[in-house]
Amino acid sequence: MREAQALAALAALAHETRLQIVRLLVPHGRDGLPAGEIGGKVDCSASRLSFHLSALEQAGLIVARRDGRRVIYSARRRKMGSLIGYLLNDCCNGDETVCNTCGFDGPNGRGDCRAGIHG
Repeated sequence: MREAQALAALAALAHETRLQIVRLLVPHGRDGLPAGEIGGKVDCSASRLSFHLSALEQAGLIVARRDGRRVIYSARRRKMGSLIGYLLNDCCNGDETVCNTCGFDGPNGRGDCRAGIHG
C-alpha cells in the first residue's frame, strides 16, 4: 500500500458512521449487506448513507454490486489488511512493542509484524 492510499483509507475511517459501516460489513464477508439494511443498522438517512458509502468506496475499503434493484456493499478485507500491514510495518517498522500492544503475536510468538501481516 502506498502512503496516499493509506491516507485516503484513514481519512475515510475517521468518521463515526463510516467506521460503524466497516465494522458492520467485515463479518459479512463477500455476501455483504444491502444499503437499506446498512442504513437501518447505523441509523442513517438514505442521503447521508449514500455519502458515507461513497467515501468508503472511493477510499477502496468497500465495494458495491447490483443484485436486481438492490445495491449490496461488502468490505474489501484484503484492503483493510493492507492498511493494517502498512501501519504496523511501514509506519511502525514492525516495532515489537507496537505489535504486542495491538495483540498480534506473529507466527513465531514474538510479535513479528512483518512475518504475519500480508497485504
